[in-house]
Amino acid sequence: MKINSIKRTIQNTKRLAEIISVLTRFGFRQVIVDSGLARLLDLKKEESSEVDAGDQPRSVRVRMALEVLGPTFIKLGQILSTRPDLIPPEWAKELEKLQDRCTPVPFSEIYEVLNLEFAGRLELLFSWISEEPLAAASMAQVHRARFHDGNDVVIKVIRPGNRQLVEEDMGLLQTMAHLVEQYFSDLGYNPVLVAQELSRELLKEVNLVYEGQTTDRLRRYFEDDENIFFPLVYWEATSRNVLTMEEIKGHRLSTIAVDKLTTAQRRDIVIRGTDAVFKQCLDFGLFHADPHPGNIFLLPGNKLCFIDCGMTGQLDKRTMESLIDLVTGIIRGNLDRLGQVVVELTDADPAITTRREFRAELQHLINQVQGSNLEKIDITTLLQDFFAMLRRFRIHCPGDLLLLTKALSVIESVAEKIDPGFDVINHVEPQIRELVAKRYSYSAIRDRMLQSMGNYLKLFEGIPDDLHQFLHHLRRSTFTLNLEMERIELLANKIDMASRIMALAMIIAALIVGSSILILADHISQEHGLLKTIGLVGLILAGLYSAGFVISFLLPKKRK
Repeated sequence: MKINSIKRTIQNTKRLAEIISVLTRFGFRQVIVDSGLARLLDLKKEESSEVDAGDQPRSVRVRMALEVLGPTFIKLGQILSTRPDLIPPEWAKELEKLQDRCTPVPFSEIYEVLNLEFAGRLELLFSWISEEPLAAASMAQVHRARFHDGNDVVIKVIRPGNRQLVEEDMGLLQTMAHLVEQYFSDLGYNPVLVAQELSRELLKEVNLVYEGQTTDRLRRYFEDDENIFFPLVYWEATSRNVLTMEEIKGHRLSTIAVDKLTTAQRRDIVIRGTDAVFKQCLDFGLFHADPHPGNIFLLPGNKLCFIDCGMTGQLDKRTMESLIDLVTGIIRGNLDRLGQVVVELTDADPAITTRREFRAELQHLINQVQGSNLEKIDITTLLQDFFAMLRRFRIHCPGDLLLLTKALSVIESVAEKIDPGFDVINHVEPQIRELVAKRYSYSAIRDRMLQSMGNYLKLFEGIPDDLHQFLHHLRRSTFTLNLEMERIELLANKIDMASRIMALAMIIAALIVGSSILILADHISQEHGLLKTIGLVGLILAGLYSAGFVISFLLPKKRK
C-alpha cells in the first residue's frame, strides 16, 4: 500500500494519535513499532510511559485499552470475543468481560437526535417521552415513550456523534490492517479481509434499521408459537438512528430469583428457551447470537420474549447440510468426508486436508466420540473442539458458524443456571436425529440427484457453444494463457534482494582488497603518501558500506 494511499485513508490524525498513545500506555509500544504505525506519527521514545498495569497478562491489558478507546473499540472487542479463530481462546474469554454500560448522555442531546430524525412530526408520533433512560450503553441509549393511541413503546437512539466516530475508526482500522499485512506475513488469515468483515459488523451496530428488520423476521417466524415472542417494530418511528419497538412488560431472566420458581416453572422456561434457539438455528437459519438472561424477558404463563437482536447469525441451507455432514462424519469416522466438509465450510486450501498432521487431528476428534450414540454427544463441545482444531492450522472460519457455537453455548449456560438437571442435548436429540434422517432420506437423495442432473444438462447444453468458441480461437490462433502463481511477487523480491546483497558484498570486498594492495604498495615504494591515502579512503568507504549493510538488517521489516 503506497504512503499516499495511507494518508488519504487517515481522516482523523488526532484519533490515530490517541489510539497509538493508549496502546503505548498499556505496554504495546513494540507492536506499534514492529507494525510500522510509529512511522505515521513519528512516535518518540519519551512517549513510551505506560500505565501501572502490574503483572497483568496481555489479554487483560488489551481489554483495558479497548475500554479506554471508547464505544467503537468496546464493540470491536465484543465481536472479537466471539471469534476464537482470530484471537487466542484466553483473549476471547477476557474480552467477554468488556463493560458496555456507561454514563447516560443528557436527554436534551437525545431529543435533538429525535427531532432531526422526525423533523416536524416528533410531536405527532409521541405524546410522551421519558427523560430517564432505561439503559445507557456505549452505542445507544434506551428511553420509554408513548404513542398518541396509548401504546407504550421503547425507543433506542444512537448516541450523538457515535456514527461519525465509528466510520472514522473503521477507516483507521482498515489502514492499520494494511500496515499489519505489510509487516506480518504469517498471521494465518488476511488482516484486510478480517478488518472489512469486522467493519461490516460494527456498521450494523449504528444502523438500527438492520436490527429492526432482524427482529421483524424472527417475530414472523414465531407468530404461530404462543410461547415465544419478539417485540413488534413500529416502522413509522424507526430510522437508521432510532428504533421504536413495543414495550415488553415482564421481567428479565437476569433479575429473577431462580430459587423462588417452582421446579415445573424452571423446566418450562428452559425447554421453551432451548427449543426457541435450536429452532432458529436448525429450521430458520437466522438466530439470536446472544440469548443471555439479560436479553430474555419472562412473561405471564412462563412465556419468553427475546430482545436486542443486534447480534444475529445466518446459515444458509448448504451450510446447515455441511454441519450435519460434519456431525455424521465424526460419528461414522469418515476422514475423507470430514476433509471435504472443512473445505466447504471454510476458505481452507484443499491441500491442507490431505496433510498427515491434519488427518491425525481429525482422527483424534473422531476417537473422542467414536461409537457413541447421538444423544450422548455434546454438540456444542464438539463444534468448539472442531473450530479450535481449525484455528491451530490457521484456517479462517466464517463468523456465522462461530456465532452459532456462541448461541448454543449461551443457551446451555442459561439452562444450567435455571435448571441444572436439564440435559439440553438429550432434549434436542430428536430434532438433530430428524435433521440427519432428512439429510439422508430417500426424498432428500432424490432431490439432490435431480438437482445434479439439472446441472449436468445445463453443462451439456453449453458444450456446443463452448466448442464453437474453442474452434474459432483455434482457427485464428488467438488463445490467451493466464497463469496466476501465488506469492510469485514475494519470490521476485527475495531474488532481487539476494542479488543486491551479493553485489554490495562484492563491492565491499573489492574495496577492502584493493585498498589493502594500495597501502602495501605505498609501504614498499620509495615515495610514501598518495597510494596510502587512496587506500585509506577505500577502507573508509568499505567501512561505511558495511555499516549501512548491517543497519539495513536492523530496521523493521516484514515479520512472520
